[in-house]
Amino acid sequence: MKDALQWLRSLVFVGQIYLMMALMGLVFFPWALVSRKGALTACKTWCAWVRWTASWMVGLKTEVRGTPPKDEVLVVAKHQSFLDIILIFSSVPAGKFIMKRELMYAPVIGQYALKIGCVPVDRGKRSAAIKQMAEDVAKGRQRPGQLIIYPQGTRIAPGVKAPYKIGSGVLYAEFGHDCVPVATNVGVFWPRKGILRKPGVAVVEFLPRIKAGMDREVFMARLEDEIETASNNLMREAGFDPDGVH
Repeated sequence: MKDALQWLRSLVFVGQIYLMMALMGLVFFPWALVSRKGALTACKTWCAWVRWTASWMVGLKTEVRGTPPKDEVLVVAKHQSFLDIILIFSSVPAGKFIMKRELMYAPVIGQYALKIGCVPVDRGKRSAAIKQMAEDVAKGRQRPGQLIIYPQGTRIAPGVKAPYKIGSGVLYAEFGHDCVPVATNVGVFWPRKGILRKPGVAVVEFLPRIKAGMDREVFMARLEDEIETASNNLMREAGFDPDGVH
């Protein structure tokens, strides 16, 4: 009975956040159409709404640890569900994502993503995607902000192992910005698929920055070790054993 009630609360929560996405998208659209600031304000307002309603509708509190960057850096983050996108974006002043090209055509999300400076990438061929990613980011460098990339390329369920792709290493080497790694445990409470949202404290943690100029292979090894270690610790703190998944 308790699980059924939580599922029902989750269904109402999920439904209303997407309804509010559409409503806010329409309300802010005239401002967003002419101003990147308008688009950023709309997205941050919606993120704040999601965090607030999650806290009392499904009992899911959110917490941001560490020091979110305010300068132009590469943010490389663990990706477990839509919630880590919301928490990271709401914590930095001008976040922009490396995103799947298909999202360009999604209602509301696609239009706003392009307006805030997100970089769409066709993931068909790895080498072509990396080259295109570097070129697109270079063209967009006149827009200051924090470039956010997910090194595993997609949402990864808690405890599941997946390789870190070379794209974040290429961007780190190509553009000479510091990197801020980000760990998370949000997938324990907000899964990548399904309706159920579990009560608890979902955390994203901004880790100490990695200075620019490191050898790419050394950087990738350090990046993976720091993000995975910190994410596993956060998951254990939430009562989930990441080593128990097979």
